[in-house]
Amino acid sequence: MRDWLDNQYQNLFLYVPFLLAGGGALYFAHNIEPNFITVFVGFCLAFIGLCFRKVPIPLRAILVMVIGFCWAVMFTDIVDTPQMRRNIFDQHLVGTVQNIDHTFDKSRIYLNVNAADINAGNGTATIRLTVKDNPKLPSIGDKIRVTGGLFRPAPAYAPETFDYARWAYFNGITATGYANEITILEQSRHSNINTLRNYLHNRSNSALADTLVLGYKSAIPKSDNEIWVASGIGHVWSISGFHMTLVGGWLFLIFYTIFRAIPYLVCRVPAKIPAMGCAWLGLMGYLFISGVDVATVRAFLMTTLVFLAFAVGRSAISLRNIAIAFICIFALNPHYVMQAGFQLSFAAVFGLVWLYSVVKPKMPQNRLLKIIYACILTSIVATLFTMPFVAMHFGAIQIYGLVGNLVLLPIFSFVIMPLVMIGVCGAVMGIHAPLVWADYVYAYTLEMAKHIAELPYASISVPHIPNAAIVCMILAMMSVVLIRTIKIKINWIGLAVFTLIGIAIVYTNPKPIFLATYDNELVAFMGDDGLLRFNKSRASNHYFAFDTWKQLVGQDINTPNKRYKHDKGIFRYGDIVYVQRFMPLMNNIESLCSDDSVRYIVSYMDIKSEKCKNKILRGGFVIFPDGHVKYTQTQRQWHNYK
Repeated sequence: MRDWLDNQYQNLFLYVPFLLAGGGALYFAHNIEPNFITVFVGFCLAFIGLCFRKVPIPLRAILVMVIGFCWAVMFTDIVDTPQMRRNIFDQHLVGTVQNIDHTFDKSRIYLNVNAADINAGNGTATIRLTVKDNPKLPSIGDKIRVTGGLFRPAPAYAPETFDYARWAYFNGITATGYANEITILEQSRHSNINTLRNYLHNRSNSALADTLVLGYKSAIPKSDNEIWVASGIGHVWSISGFHMTLVGGWLFLIFYTIFRAIPYLVCRVPAKIPAMGCAWLGLMGYLFISGVDVATVRAFLMTTLVFLAFAVGRSAISLRNIAIAFICIFALNPHYVMQAGFQLSFAAVFGLVWLYSVVKPKMPQNRLLKIIYACILTSIVATLFTMPFVAMHFGAIQIYGLVGNLVLLPIFSFVIMPLVMIGVCGAVMGIHAPLVWADYVYAYTLEMAKHIAELPYASISVPHIPNAAIVCMILAMMSVVLIRTIKIKINWIGLAVFTLIGIAIVYTNPKPIFLATYDNELVAFMGDDGLLRFNKSRASNHYFAFDTWKQLVGQDINTPNKRYKHDKGIFRYGDIVYVQRFMPLMNNIESLCSDDSVRYIVSYMDIKSEKCKNKILRGGFVIFPDGHVKYTQTQRQWHNYK
């Protein structure tokens, strides 16, 4: 045992990013906002405690988690995104266009406005407005006047589900909405990176260029994206390590060839050094052109570490380099640990680096077989390590991902990506042939993806993944990647134990029978057929609640919304009474309060009654079969709790 513990000391640094992320995740999952002064003092004490050499390792681990927790709290306070008090309709707003996000069927304008104009306090607020069927969009930097409506970002529609209000807060978005009329008041002559991205979008006029080069998330049709996801290569539409590796490799080969042709330079310094420097500058440009997404930042940091390692003669591919990149990104924005891109990106990279730097599988001697074998191993490991996060965020697992990666990724790597990159550069000079060819190859590849997606059981829906289950899955992956073994393969034992516990949590987790939004305007209850019934067939202000709730109870999100019409505004489900209208509640509140068979009263109206205040439920919540009520977070800093 002593030998085994001594063997772990070499890997202790690799636990630091996980401990930091664990501390940050605890803060974001917490129900109460901590006091800033107390947190700042705790951060300082924890940092000082780590400076002492004789601090025991278990205590050091706790101190690192405390630092992660405290930094998440302090960073949240530093962000301080202005927040609206209420929704606004038919409002006239004047602001400056900060950015434009182009999607397949609409555009989104990011507008900087006076926060006081939207009742969001002082300073400048950023709002995102959806524009449809507008023949002429403003340019970035223009001062415009718009007429439209604004909505406060909604909190999570159920516990442990996606919290849009939190995402918007950390992305600097005060409100989302729509713009009916746009008037350009003053055109701008200033330029920045967003201006360049918008210019390239207009010149290329290509969905492939928008997605693979400029980083716009929804430039391809939704129907196409569903096919790519089902075939297992949906990740190509999010610029990350795959794209950085391709672009970095091409740039390195080009500059390496150029510098090798300069004898004066080669005699004094290896050609790979200036080639890596030029390739790194090119990748930095690609990072900013693509919108600086978290997965792209991770890939750029990893590439930077690889280049530095090559330059100084150190091992380029190591778990330590990934840990350093992880810590850097967490320091930049601790909220990244809660985002799907961050989790999927690092899960895949940890698995792949572990495979090639720790396991070191024996490769065939034949070069072609070696490439095929490496592709198969890479696809299998990346799929296994990202599977828990894919299931948690998207509610499904793609069975034929290995086939899709082996068949379709080479086409993207060696045909579509080069054509699109060359096409964007050519479009600036009015040459669109490469982009046309890329579209032709894309259409052919899409047909291949359709055949894969139409195979039996191509995509399998999975139950809702609770936080406790995903923690167990992470511990399972940490066991196999970080634990160093001597004789007993304790890492594989840890993998099996934590995986089984996580699966048990998923399949024993009870499903709610009654769900309500934070304003109690939309509710749903479980029918006898196992399908949800809603009080509305659709609700524009709670559009995503339908899909969230269906996934939570294990229902296919494509099933039609079944509506239950309440009898005179009152509906009773077992011992739960929902009152949709105000007058019936006023007439029946006394009888409902005195009725012992009524456990809970839920109403869209804000009601109060001293006689049965324990029965009245407010805010977002779900109710389980045993009567237990679990509330959704609505009192955090990103929910405008002050």
